[in-house]
Amino acid sequence: MTAFVPDDFDVPERLAGDGFVLRPLTINDVVKDYDAVMTSQARLLDLFGPGHGWPAPDLSLEQDLIDLGWHQKEFQIRQSFAYTVMTPDETRCLGCAYVEPSPKQGYDAQVFFWVRDSELATGLESRLEDALHSWIADRWCFTHVAWPGRDTPWAQWLGLPDK
Repeated sequence: MTAFVPDDFDVPERLAGDGFVLRPLTINDVVKDYDAVMTSQARLLDLFGPGHGWPAPDLSLEQDLIDLGWHQKEFQIRQSFAYTVMTPDETRCLGCAYVEPSPKQGYDAQVFFWVRDSELATGLESRLEDALHSWIADRWCFTHVAWPGRDTPWAQWLGLPDK
């Protein structure tokens, strides 16, 4: 198995932006994460592609804790990197960002992110996207990064025929 990032690569731990802080997602974030996920559930269903189905309407706090534990472990073993997007004082989860290996040849990584529904009108999604693009380009070791569902439409990413 090829390593996602080189052993000597210093994985970025933090990104401070306009109205947010991004840091590794851990099990300690479960209550705030669960609230953000479930208040934005309908919009998030296709975040990872059409029909992906996360988060399920009946996602429980316990299942979210399991998911966060999985993300935390993958971060520790450097297989993928999940970050929580918090208010600067860390009282509220505003969303998440994920840096993962790409299943598609020609890309080093793929990045997904979301912000909670209540933050859409504030422009946070656009500010976060701009900050993530710069952060990935400046601080990460990748040369070809995919942003499925954003820079590349899902149909094209998945190789579906044009309708």
